[in-house]
Amino acid sequence: MIKKSEPWYIHAALYVVIAILVYILVRVAIIDPTDYMQKENYYKSESHLRMDNIRQAEILWEKQNKQYTDNLEMLISFIKTDTNVQNLMTGIDTLTNRSTNPFKELTTGEFNADSLFFSPKTHSPYIVQVDTTTTIDTVINMRGKIVRVDTNTVIGSLYYVECPDGYGSIGDLKSQSLKNTASWE
Repeated sequence: MIKKSEPWYIHAALYVVIAILVYILVRVAIIDPTDYMQKENYYKSESHLRMDNIRQAEILWEKQNKQYTDNLEMLISFIKTDTNVQNLMTGIDTLTNRSTNPFKELTTGEFNADSLFFSPKTHSPYIVQVDTTTTIDTVINMRGKIVRVDTNTVIGSLYYVECPDGYGSIGDLKSQSLKNTASWE
């Protein structure tokens, strides 16, 4: 009996299918996870830098206004327009001959105040909150009668910044010991 061999184009098609499957396997197993990890590391470091810059802006705001703010627009406007902040950003320390700029450069280049609005991954705004502390004090006279009840409300003695993408937070609304402390430090 004579055995018939398959046509050459069937073998060629099978080689092409094998090559495509090998390419897909390499792409799914090696290249895509590496790209994903690089992007994730970029988003994480960029978000940390932006939150650090928000922290520095909050510290400068508190020095001038004696309280923190939860309004990012006012905070960024303050960075752009306040002369003291501009002098700090462009100044040089005479003893160390280093820049007095409190803001860190982003991974894409120099500091940009408008970048503080949004997180780099989802472009969602950062969550900024300030505390509201209400203290109630009762004043009693010598006979034990209530004279008055004093209520004191303090707004903005603590702040909290959170990344909407889950890359960390700065500060706390309840604890003074966590003031200006980042979760990744």
